[in-house]
Amino acid sequence: MATLSLSRLQQVIDRYEEVEARMGATTETDEIIALSKEHAELKPVVEKAREVINARKGLEEAQALISSGDKEMAELAEMEIEDIRDRLPDLESEMQVLLLPKDVDDAANIVLEVRAGTGGDEAALFAGDLFRMYTRYAQIMGWKVDIVDASEGDAGGYKEIVANVSGDGVFGHMKWESGVHRVQRVPATETQGRIHTSAATVAVLPAPENIEIDIKPEDIRIDTMRSSGAGGQHVNTTDSAVRITHLATNIVVTSSEKSQHVNRDKAMEQLKIRLYEKQRAEADAERAEARASQIGTGDRSQKVRTYNYPENRVTDHRIGLTLYSLDKIIAGDKLNDVIEGLITEDRARKLAAMEAS
Repeated sequence: MATLSLSRLQQVIDRYEEVEARMGATTETDEIIALSKEHAELKPVVEKAREVINARKGLEEAQALISSGDKEMAELAEMEIEDIRDRLPDLESEMQVLLLPKDVDDAANIVLEVRAGTGGDEAALFAGDLFRMYTRYAQIMGWKVDIVDASEGDAGGYKEIVANVSGDGVFGHMKWESGVHRVQRVPATETQGRIHTSAATVAVLPAPENIEIDIKPEDIRIDTMRSSGAGGQHVNTTDSAVRITHLATNIVVTSSEKSQHVNRDKAMEQLKIRLYEKQRAEADAERAEARASQIGTGDRSQKVRTYNYPENRVTDHRIGLTLYSLDKIIAGDKLNDVIEGLITEDRARKLAAMEAS
């Protein structure tokens, strides 16, 4: 691993101190909020940078003591050198990870979409299983899940379900879930015990606060329609649901709560998120070479994971990770084992790319 230069470490410390000074001088609320966020993000990086700098200085001072001619001090210095040389590689490695380029949207909330793919009723049931898995994982992570729209399957589950997920670092964890999820199991309706393969598609869209996208009235068409609500006793029979079509891109969003005013606001918010995601996808395509070292995310046609029930096996195809704990993963309790594996692999690839450059 390449050693980080002192100037690079000092650059981070200088920026942190600059932010601190500015926080004490400004009275602008928006600037205070932005600076406070940057300060919180920089703090652990600066603490680690100072650890690295102090360890390096300690090593230099100990080496100088060895050549001082004082035998007793030289013996102590040798012990100090051994200790620092044991710690320093780990400190340098941790520092490298903290300095890796971050996705600007890692801290953002998300819109989570789960849709049944091939497989009919079984695909809808699997889509329901996936959504329950994500709901449980969100609960474990302390996130909030709000269902925006849902279309239930004829035999249960969902043909499609859309939800907002909010909390700390949601997109940074959930972005890995985008793509095609495949299930292999014996459906409840199968009388001869044959294993069927079905699929569901997951899309994770970042929903950062204050998306600055200008949508003119002439750019959209707004339709109202009868809302089906959440189903069952929640069915709403008034014409309150709102569908907005963005004419230039043909992006369509809907919201179907009981208040037409609320639905219009929520649908506009969803449209901005989808237009923002379109911009992200276009920018990613332009940076295709830079992304070559990263794990693929965001492509809804990419087969990302297989859930094999007879073997209690989950395989993530992007990193070749196989775990024999499907029951705990699909319950949401062990999903983090898969996600942490993806995060670790992504860091390793970025570090390799950084060293190569």
